[in-house]
Amino acid sequence: MTKNPIIPYILIMLFGIGLIFFLSVEGVKNSEEIAATEEYGEGGAEGGEEASAGEFDPEALAQQKCISCHGSSYEGQGAFPSLVGTELSEEEIAEVLANGKGAMPGGLVPAENIEAMAAWVKSLE
Repeated sequence: MTKNPIIPYILIMLFGIGLIFFLSVEGVKNSEEIAATEEYGEGGAEGGEEASAGEFDPEALAQQKCISCHGSSYEGQGAFPSLVGTELSEEEIAEVLANGKGAMPGGLVPAENIEAMAAWVKSLE
């Protein structure tokens, strides 16, 4: 008798589907714990240090939220303007950060850090 060669593939597929199902159920159960670990870092990671120190790092926030539109060197791309050497004043930059303008949504920077972010953007040369 010859063995059916498809059986091992079906068994591997069923095992994989079962594993994915188990891991997704486990992730749903631990979603709050996972979110806390990612937000604040674990065991003194960089995110945890920032949260405990309470200091705002404008460049780190820009790396997270600005480079996708303004480019990795902040020199603009497509319809998004350059942040380097902007002609806007710090007050105008703060207004854009708070309320948004054009395609840029407001509220990307926490309200208490808008002034520091505006000063950082203005300092880009």
